[in-house]
Amino acid sequence: MLTIGPYSHPSKVIVAPMAGVTDRPFRNLCRNFGAHWLVSEMITSDTRLWNSRKSQYRLAFHDETEPRWIQIAGGDPAMMAEAARRNVELGAQIVDINMGCPAKKVCNKLAGSSLLRDEGLVDSIIRAVVAAVDVPVTLKMRLGWSRDQINATNIARLAEQAGVALITVHGRTREDRFNGLVDYDAIGMVKRSVTIPVIGNGDIESAEFARSLIEKYDLDGVMLGRSAQGRPWFPAQVDAFLRGRKLAAPLNSDVLATLQNHVIALSDFYGEYTGVRVARKHVGWYLSYLVDSDQLRRDFNLLDSLQSQTTFIEGLKLAA
Repeated sequence: MLTIGPYSHPSKVIVAPMAGVTDRPFRNLCRNFGAHWLVSEMITSDTRLWNSRKSQYRLAFHDETEPRWIQIAGGDPAMMAEAARRNVELGAQIVDINMGCPAKKVCNKLAGSSLLRDEGLVDSIIRAVVAAVDVPVTLKMRLGWSRDQINATNIARLAEQAGVALITVHGRTREDRFNGLVDYDAIGMVKRSVTIPVIGNGDIESAEFARSLIEKYDLDGVMLGRSAQGRPWFPAQVDAFLRGRKLAAPLNSDVLATLQNHVIALSDFYGEYTGVRVARKHVGWYLSYLVDSDQLRRDFNLLDSLQSQTTFIEGLKLAA
């Protein structure tokens, strides 16, 4: 059982916040397959930018299935607090603080994992957000800025003392980005340093591996990111395995039907012009699990209408 404030559920699997990936259509697909815990794409703490089209899409969560778990990103305590308040007013039920994103454009704004270099600022941000809202606040972070600046246990203790309800740790530093091996032992050290739930994240590619991490390090759950790209059924498969059941992998025909639904949902959500362009990266991920797909991906990326995309997928379904 994983408990976050007033919300409890037997699932120990969380779908990670991934900018440009875990938008509302993707979250809906994961839920349809059985995922319970999902975190939104990160939302900027600068509310002056919320009128932008991108922010409006990311803020469209008010009528999603509970619990509505959103992530905010920024480096100013007052702005982060205001963003948290505003998101709760819009229907957020859990607020996650982003201290894990390694992207240069985020770190250059002194947000994401760049914050880990300043423990005083980390403490100020967390305390400001916790004080601003009456919903659970969670934290997603990395091990530190670099391999010689690992301070995850310090940050975790600060977070617990400030009132954070749950911590997710990606077992790399910002300097690592997504390169090299994940340091699961370091995640285990974070778990031993606090009493609040700790979630492991990073390169969890199978249900068996997820279980082994939970058992070895006494983790409270796992967060799945890139391993769910093109596989919205994967979080539910891992969840079922952890609870003693086994969900069969979908047939190729089922994968293509899901892809078809995903492409249509993207155009419904973003409008056709943007939807067909967002669909291209998702299709690449789906196809990578099916076939030697480089040429198919190139062909699909040339398509510029929803009808041409769905016709293309219908052709793949017939071939399957």
